[in-house]
Amino acid sequence: MLRRDVLKSAGSALLAAAASSPAISRPKTLRVLILGGTGFIGPHFVHALTEGGHTVTLFNRGKRDPDAKQGVEQLLGDRNDNLKSLEGRDWDVVVDNSGYTPGQVKLSTDLLRAHSKHYIFISSIAVYADFQNPPIDESHALAPIGDMRQDKLEGDNYGPLKVLCEGVVEKAYGKLANIIRPTYIAGPGDFSDRFTYWPFRMAQGGEMLAPGTPDDPIQFIDVRDLADFVRVSVEKRVTGKFNLCTPPRWATMGKLLEASRRVTGADTKVRWADAKFLIEQKAAEDAMWASQEIPIWAPPVGQSLGHGLVASARAEAKGLKFRPLETTIRETLEWQKGRPADKQKLRSGLTPEREAELLAKLPKA
Repeated sequence: MLRRDVLKSAGSALLAAAASSPAISRPKTLRVLILGGTGFIGPHFVHALTEGGHTVTLFNRGKRDPDAKQGVEQLLGDRNDNLKSLEGRDWDVVVDNSGYTPGQVKLSTDLLRAHSKHYIFISSIAVYADFQNPPIDESHALAPIGDMRQDKLEGDNYGPLKVLCEGVVEKAYGKLANIIRPTYIAGPGDFSDRFTYWPFRMAQGGEMLAPGTPDDPIQFIDVRDLADFVRVSVEKRVTGKFNLCTPPRWATMGKLLEASRRVTGADTKVRWADAKFLIEQKAAEDAMWASQEIPIWAPPVGQSLGHGLVASARAEAKGLKFRPLETTIRETLEWQKGRPADKQKLRSGLTPEREAELLAKLPKA
């Protein structure tokens, strides 16, 4: 099943439920401009906002997912140097999910500040300098800028560039700015496969390598929960800074694998490899981020001590909700099964050969 079909089916069910419930009243229809709106998270934003009855306009280059925006206005341009299609238009809210450099974001805020009342910028928890002294809340120290290129993503400048982008938005919109900092985003449409790898691997059976211990905390956010929070932010004019992630210890590696086992019915045998072993084998690093081979999880030491302990309380107080872990697993696997054959090889996680190599070296319990 294609992503657009999954979203259409889910939307129809929700619309039917809303229509049959007299307790549900729709908020005022708002005009929302999404800078982006394609790729992974954009279509979920479109779905959540149109589900709420809002009028959505997309601005992008028109090169991705042309069939996923039926009935939604699309303005073509390039946020690097061509915003002409946005000139002379007014919107209630701008949702920016494609701003990666401060130059891009300044062009859009300079033009739109006089034509919109609220700006929602999708940033990242990568803005934080480290993950020491958890829980990591929105006041945690930000990544230093240093001497780096500011007009293009390269090397390790993603987090610092997001810091600069946030600053541009706050300078332009002040108290009308909403900065959303997601962690790993999971769910249908996630082409990074960082979350998908774990339930997918569990479903394969056999002997499986798992990192750390069952109690090690991990965090992610289901893309539908992110989209729902964006809708809440649009409708309630939520402003401020918010981490978007599951609460600390809401999920652990053990809970993720056990939930994956229940969903898939697999009889996979899990063997746990401690952080020291994985670092020695260069499958993980004593650093802030998870590795490509061992996604989502990072060694709970040093700079990554609080990697799975980012605070979500501020967003929860404004309406952030979480669907069950099993739901994210089940619906992500359903989406994965419907991908074309050339997309069945995951972009993240251990290859079968690498996993066999590590399992052979792992000391017997």
